[in-house]
Amino acid sequence: MDIAFICTEKLPSPAVKGGAIQMMIDGVTPFISSLYPLTIFSITDSSLPKREDDGLVKYIRFPRSTYIQDVSQEIGKHHFDIIHVFNRPKQVKLYKAASPNSRIVLSLHNEMFAEEKLTDEEALTCLNSTHAITTVSHFIKNTVLKRFPSAVKQLHVVYSGVDINQYPPIWSPIGKKIRKVCREKFDLVNKKVILFIGRLSKTKGPHKLIEAIPHIIDEHPDAVLVIVGGKWFSDNRPNNYVHFLYECASSLDDYVRFVKFIPPNKIPNIFLMGDVFVCSSQWNEPLARVHYEALAAGVPIITTDRGGNGEVIENEVNGLLIKDYKNPLEFARVINWILDQPQFGYHIANNGRKMIEERFQFSHVSERLLHVYEYVHKL
Repeated sequence: MDIAFICTEKLPSPAVKGGAIQMMIDGVTPFISSLYPLTIFSITDSSLPKREDDGLVKYIRFPRSTYIQDVSQEIGKHHFDIIHVFNRPKQVKLYKAASPNSRIVLSLHNEMFAEEKLTDEEALTCLNSTHAITTVSHFIKNTVLKRFPSAVKQLHVVYSGVDINQYPPIWSPIGKKIRKVCREKFDLVNKKVILFIGRLSKTKGPHKLIEAIPHIIDEHPDAVLVIVGGKWFSDNRPNNYVHFLYECASSLDDYVRFVKFIPPNKIPNIFLMGDVFVCSSQWNEPLARVHYEALAAGVPIITTDRGGNGEVIENEVNGLLIKDYKNPLEFARVINWILDQPQFGYHIANNGRKMIEERFQFSHVSERLLHVYEYVHKL
């Protein structure tokens, strides 16, 4: 099979500026390309050439302004057995027309079949042009089925994952060493670090953690909330919400610290600074990939029971789930509880690491994808 990946027009591939889709592509590429020819289309970036070919993988990059049209023209010049379109159901019709003999696989990483994003006509056109649809969670799968029950045979859940070689667990010798170095670098020695990593947006909920901090430091005066991220992946420019976060934290002295965007290849080390990782999402997450990363790093996880999060986090088994997700006092209660129970924290973190090793490495993700590709190739 000759396979093409068509990334979204938001971020380049490889994931030099982050992005869950781009990081997933980076992870599966070595496994897919070791078996089949692979071409990856993405937008251009000043740090990357317009074309690359290392003998196993071809990268073809076009400007964002003309990306969709350029990709359509390019795939028409080649024969791809499988064209995997990432998260853009509206574009399937165009790519199918450009390469009518290819099998089309669409992956959904968000609620892209919501009525406000896709009309009935657009959705049905996409379904009729697509041979299989993969979703990052059962939650996303069900958002499609609720609207289009007839799509059930096309839908396949393909969870994401991590490269565990990049994530030494916090209790390993190298993990302990990295933890010590990072905590010294960020002046966190002898602190209980509550870690948030993600985009600074209201839907991600870091303001809830800032509001919880006064109720945490009452019981744990050595606690510090470390907020890592920018308003949009590599974009550290402030907006109204970022200004709001800084304003909320202004009276909390050094108990809240902001660390701006950190490149994806540095993130595994950042996780090792934490005593607990909190995903405070207020929206229905498709299934945030930070869960896989924190699980791999061996950091105890607290997350909201929103969207697909509960599909990989089982309460009091490999993490803690918060149902009252709008309530800062509930975040404070659960964070205080886990900080009081370091042995239990280790127990759930150890369970989480084992789950990643057994089910959520990029080798597992690749196997699940290849199963879908081979299935549609036979149709």
